[in-house]
This record gives sequence, structure tokens and C-alpha cells, in this order.
Amino acid sequence: MKVYFNNSCKICKAEIDLYKKEKIEEIEWIDITNNYLAQKETLKNDKELLRRLHVRDGEKLKQGAEAFLALWKKIPKYRFLYKILKLPIVFNLFFIFYEIVAYFLYIKNKKQLKN
Repeated sequence: MKVYFNNSCKICKAEIDLYKKEKIEEIEWIDITNNYLAQKETLKNDKELLRRLHVRDGEKLKQGAEAFLALWKKIPKYRFLYKILKLPIVFNLFFIFYEIVAYFLYIKNKKQLKN
């Protein structure tokens, strides 16, 4: 599994650092900051990568709330989040919450884009 995240965002980095401490060998952490290889691997441009978390799990690329579910499913300490937030009604609420938070983080961090 590859996790594409924004290491330049203090909030994003802090959260990902918590997951990295679990030392799950099957997870590769990819910083998307000015990373053209990440764009090529995901077929997403820098704005799309900055806007949401992305996870490549096998051949499937997941983004946003679905990406978090895939990530939490792989980390034993956080698997309870996967089990709770995958439930249909709960997932819909999580999805909306994630999109709102991700939008504000995108606005905060979009200055790092090289337009």
C-alpha cells in the first residue's frame, strides 16, 4: 500500500507521523510535495493530490474518506476507526466531515502549488 500525503501541511504531517510510528512494513509513505512521480503514479495533478489523501491499495486508488478507511484497516491500533466509520450512515457523516476539513486544509496549503 502506498499513502500519498502532504508532508508540508503541519496538521497532515502530525497525523501521518502517528501512523508511521506503528511501523507497518507494507505501507509506503509518499510525500506529494513537488513530487512529479506521485502525480504520474496516481494520474492526479498536484492540486488533486493536495486536496485529499490518496492511497493505492493494489491496483485501486482511493481518495479522501475511503483512503483513510483503507489506511486504518491496515494499522491494528486504528482498526477500530475502520470498523466504526465504514458503517453506511456513519461513513456518510465521516465523508462530509472529511470533505469540509480537507477543503479548509487545501485553502490553507494551496500556496505551495507551483502555478
